[in-house]
Amino acid sequence: MAKLVPMSFPLLQSHEGPIPGEHYLPSTLDSVSWGWLPVEGARPAVQMRSGETVTIDTVSHEGIVEDHGRDPEEFFGRFGVTATDILRDAAVIAADHPVREPTVDGPHVVTGPVAIAGARPGDVLKIEFLDLVPRAPYGVISNRHGYGALPGELPPLPFPGFVADPGDVEKSGTVSLFCPVAGDLTGALAAGGGRSIKFPIAPFLGLIGVTPAGETPTHSVPPGPFGGNIDIKDLISGTALYLPVQVDGAGLYAGDPHYAQGHGEVALTALEAPLRATLRVTVLPAADSRALLGQLDCPLGETPHHWLAVGLHRDLNEAFRGAVREALRMLEQMYQVPTDVAYAYLSAAGDFVVSQVVDDVKGVHCLIRKSDFAAWA
Repeated sequence: MAKLVPMSFPLLQSHEGPIPGEHYLPSTLDSVSWGWLPVEGARPAVQMRSGETVTIDTVSHEGIVEDHGRDPEEFFGRFGVTATDILRDAAVIAADHPVREPTVDGPHVVTGPVAIAGARPGDVLKIEFLDLVPRAPYGVISNRHGYGALPGELPPLPFPGFVADPGDVEKSGTVSLFCPVAGDLTGALAAGGGRSIKFPIAPFLGLIGVTPAGETPTHSVPPGPFGGNIDIKDLISGTALYLPVQVDGAGLYAGDPHYAQGHGEVALTALEAPLRATLRVTVLPAADSRALLGQLDCPLGETPHHWLAVGLHRDLNEAFRGAVREALRMLEQMYQVPTDVAYAYLSAAGDFVVSQVVDDVKGVHCLIRKSDFAAWA
């Protein structure tokens, strides 16, 4: 029998605990799309005005997907988590969401959409991450066959010629590591011999975006100009993300919550676990956004100390080049830096990092220090 895991802090069940947003969006069967982004014209789960705040209870797919048995009580019970220490919304989604095809549908539980009054294509949506609070004192890190930075190498094949079946927990070959989180917000991975690797968590939403244009559903895995599964670990509490609006009302959604991730997210998932996210959402009309940000056609991040220029492409080299081009655009349009000077500056002072290599469309982002331009304000 599994040893019971002591809960280091209480669960944040839906409708319980502090809910600081002016609006509240729990994850229910009516407010989530499992594996797909909302489509243009979808009925809003919440309607709000520009500048207002919304609190969203997000659900992690880890522990409820098919290769985990779609039974969080049984899955987490293997690690000593009792039924009373499992989020009810995750259990309901696992039990009652319609049957999925894991080889076709994406893994992410996507919550939304949120309609923001007055948002129109050509505008920019500013999303401020005010608060990102863990909902459970544990999470999961998984490596699945055919995915990650080393597909075919890790996880090792159980036997020669093994073909994974992601819909069957017994035949998936998935390697998932349970990771408890202490009250000081430190994760711990068992490393054998009674040892554990401890690391700080820094929660963020791996998936945050606006609804893409068109009536054809968009898979939840690859990110795009609309944002989505961008997996940028720098976008923690106190930061912001700017996205070009694609449809009337913007159609904001969130999911794929993370407690921690390294740049690259090499194994496939990071430390996946549910978050209560409180966001301020502001519409920047087209003229205002161009004056502030230039012609924005892709996600743009902001921290207290950096701007984040983002490049996205299935080819990692092209994603890198895209990040360079976007960083150049920012410097030219936001600070009126000549192209040759901007290129030289980025070579001397821009920090380019790989956001992730596991989402089909890969990501690279450049951190540009605001302080280097403080005198220009």
